[in-house]
Amino acid sequence: MTFLINVENWEWSDIFTITLVGYSVVFLVLVLLIYVFKLMPVVLNYKKRKSVEPGGAKMKGTEAHYVAGEVNAAIAMSLILYFNEQQHDDESNVITIKRVARIYSPWSSKIYSVNNVLR
Repeated sequence: MTFLINVENWEWSDIFTITLVGYSVVFLVLVLLIYVFKLMPVVLNYKKRKSVEPGGAKMKGTEAHYVAGEVNAAIAMSLILYFNEQQHDDESNVITIKRVARIYSPWSSKIYSVNNVLR
């Protein structure tokens, strides 16, 4: 069974109705997404708010640990050095240049260039 839409019998009122409904659905969804994104931090922080007492003091068993920035930087640097250590091989850092006996190569010869004029 195939469904055919006969466009020839449509009137302007039908076209305006479909257009109005389509635009309203799109804008309604956009407004709904704005509210969802604005409420996202509230929903994500819900558990954290329940663990804090109304007076501002934390409940028993939850302590805030303060770590200085220098300590964080030292830990991060040591982790970077540890994980990058196994990626590179030890190299001698000595550069050697060997002279090639055959200097001529037809690849760099001017006589084989594209601009030759046929005689």
